[in-house]
Amino acid sequence: MSSYVIYHSVPRNAIQGLDRERVEMNVEIYESADDFRTQTDSKTNRQQPLQCTGSETVRNRSHRSVLVCLVVLCVLLLTAVIVLCVLIYTNNHQFHINNKNITQERDQLLSNYINITEERDEIRAKFNNITKLYKELRTNLYDGWIYYKFSLYFISLEEKNWTESRRYCRERGADLIIINNKEEQDFIEKKATKKGFWIGLSDSDEEGRWKWVDGSAMISRFWGSGEPNGQTLENCVESAALVWNDLYCHMTRKWICERSFLICY
Repeated sequence: MSSYVIYHSVPRNAIQGLDRERVEMNVEIYESADDFRTQTDSKTNRQQPLQCTGSETVRNRSHRSVLVCLVVLCVLLLTAVIVLCVLIYTNNHQFHINNKNITQERDQLLSNYINITEERDEIRAKFNNITKLYKELRTNLYDGWIYYKFSLYFISLEEKNWTESRRYCRERGADLIIINNKEEQDFIEKKATKKGFWIGLSDSDEEGRWKWVDGSAMISRFWGSGEPNGQTLENCVESAALVWNDLYCHMTRKWICERSFLICY
């Protein structure tokens, strides 16, 4: 630090006194300067640790911020993973449900196809059966058979006894006619001649117990007045003029054959 000395015209003694005072002043000034420098250095030394402490605080804050960011990122990543897993599970579950539904629909369609195929085959079989029956009916009509309410009737032009008449019918897949009601009786009488014809009724197996050729008991009956009257001798029946008469089985008459003509579905 610089010092400035001012000289004045003073006595020697005064000058000597001044010199001494100047020396002392200089010493004090130098001491003050040294003290100031020492104090300044001391303040500087005290401030430096404070600066170091501030730097560490900033560094700690920076580390804390990085840690917080990492935690947030981890949470976000974990959330994203959970959401992704939920989406995958949901989609997979929905896929299995859709696949199950598609499988059920496929099985249902396959079942429907099988049913339709079976129905088609059944319809085809019915058609073939109807075609066969139609051809058979047409052939039989040409051979003298008459169709009436799901039955075919054949009215003979020649005469035979009851047993031979039945044999003739059976050889052609039929039998002597069975009359179940008045309507059928009237139909036959209109088609047949007035002379009697054999029907499939007799009591040959057991006297007085009249049965049809198929073994069924007689229900409808159209006996003429006083008939049956042949007792043990007349065991066969003819239909003549809308009524029935019992006759000897060896007598000859025309006959009527009957066979069913049912269309099976």
